[in-house]
Amino acid sequence: MDRDQVVAYFSMEIGLESGMPTYSDVLGVLAGDTIRAAADLGVSMVAVPLLHRKGYFFQRFDESVWQHEEPVDWSLEAYLTEMPEHASVEIENRTVPIRAWKYEVKGCVGDKVPVYFLDTDLPENDPQDRSFTYHLYGGDLRYRLCQEVILGIGGLRMLRALGYERIERFHMNEGHASLLTLELLEESAAAARRIVITHEDVEQVRKQCQFTTHTPVPAGHDQFPMELVSRVLGNRVDVFAMDLYGVHSDTSGVAPSVGVSEPRFNMTALALNLSHYVNGVAKKHGEVSRLMFTGYRIDAITNGVHSGTWVFPAFRSLFDRYIEGWRQDNFNLRYALNIPPYEVWDTHLQAKRDLVDTVNHQYNAGLDVGVFTIGFARRAATYKRADLLFQDMDRLRRMAEEMGGIQLFYAGKAHPHDQEGKALIQRVIGARDRLALAVKLVYLPNYDIDLARKITAGVDIWLNTPEPPMEASGTSGMKAALNGVPSLSILDGWWIEGCIEGVTGWAIGGNGHKNEPSGDRSQDALSLYNQLEQVIMPQFYHDPKQFVNVMRHTIALNGSFFNTQRMMQQYVPNAYFK
Repeated sequence: MDRDQVVAYFSMEIGLESGMPTYSDVLGVLAGDTIRAAADLGVSMVAVPLLHRKGYFFQRFDESVWQHEEPVDWSLEAYLTEMPEHASVEIENRTVPIRAWKYEVKGCVGDKVPVYFLDTDLPENDPQDRSFTYHLYGGDLRYRLCQEVILGIGGLRMLRALGYERIERFHMNEGHASLLTLELLEESAAAARRIVITHEDVEQVRKQCQFTTHTPVPAGHDQFPMELVSRVLGNRVDVFAMDLYGVHSDTSGVAPSVGVSEPRFNMTALALNLSHYVNGVAKKHGEVSRLMFTGYRIDAITNGVHSGTWVFPAFRSLFDRYIEGWRQDNFNLRYALNIPPYEVWDTHLQAKRDLVDTVNHQYNAGLDVGVFTIGFARRAATYKRADLLFQDMDRLRRMAEEMGGIQLFYAGKAHPHDQEGKALIQRVIGARDRLALAVKLVYLPNYDIDLARKITAGVDIWLNTPEPPMEASGTSGMKAALNGVPSLSILDGWWIEGCIEGVTGWAIGGNGHKNEPSGDRSQDALSLYNQLEQVIMPQFYHDPKQFVNVMRHTIALNGSFFNTQRMMQQYVPNAYFK
């Protein structure tokens, strides 16, 4: 690869293969899909994440179905190649050496994007320093800050050691990587032979940097006590740049707060202040972000998913027969409307049978390919409301008994420190016995890329029930759409853009229109039940032609647009090379 005019993509996590547990959920999987799209389109890119030797975690349930976490034992050498170049960072006045492991992502026409995973598990490091690249989102605030030093500052130093001298743009995927701007500021000052950083350096760095924010949830925006920052970073935080670092920001955003008792270093503020282009990940999320971070210009580029990764093999073969060039140009999927309906349905049954047979074999679940099947697989966070479907279990059970049965596939991990998320999983699994035989529920542990491929292709409907406006984008429904699986979703995130009522799927709340749902739990549950009972299940069981027609439009309209190829084609002119 030409190491000039490169986009450097920094992300705390990147999901590339199920056997590499270097990701937790959508942020990492989206990062992997972004890199694949860059390779497909020949965008000159290099990516930098941390290694996470112990993985995110192995999910295990005890007898009370409470989640427990265990380290993941995986082989680095089976996937990655160690690079001879090393770099180092200073943490708490210690020099911490870093090495890199390379993974190459190959595009559909032969281009490649290298991914360099950063690792501090070196013999010359102290045991505590070796562990900094063990756990994704593990440890305390100090552990997290040290990881972000390694990612941002160490990642840039590693790229320089690898020979990347002329990087045109730095893309910070969330605020975890924003410390790279400190290194860029010092590089700019050093190149001008200045001892102190000036506004000229700030403007130079702004021209180089782009920032994507992914969440309206306050906990998703890292903030650290200034005492900790001073201890870890030493004198790198100077008085000149205090306003750039958002030192006086509160958890609701990055606007200065009067009377804050403990000044905090805000990573989102740092990225916002030192980026020439900032974007949210859906149109609605862009609006929400502009309200959160007043005074900043924030655009929106709606997320997508990588079609070559998420299309089920049988659908790939079907598309190859009917849609020439769909892999090189995903927009060609609009011609899915030309595929005979019976072939779409037969292909869907292959995907569904693959999922049902796999789960029956592993869990003796007694599932049936002919029964209406709902999928819900997300990170187990309370705002995603995975238990909304069980608001009125008597009605759900009666609906299933009268209309032909319902099968439910659930999956997802709760963050190790999220006790409410773990309790949510416990409630979902606990609903299984109360629903009796008419509704069969399976909660699949250790949700990963391979399992996501099976579930998003093998269910009949994709369910999504976040509390608005907390869904920044969401991408699981996009994966389902590529396989002809319509969504039944709250009008939030990407679904506001993707929902054409009765054509690409169905809305929960808002009476099926684009007016925003209230987020009232009882009203949303009522809307969910009404859609299932009055529209969706009658179509599935009694009007299959209409149901398959929705499936074809789901591919043609949503599959052709909500993909990372379209997303990357927006990033390149708007964010990278404007």
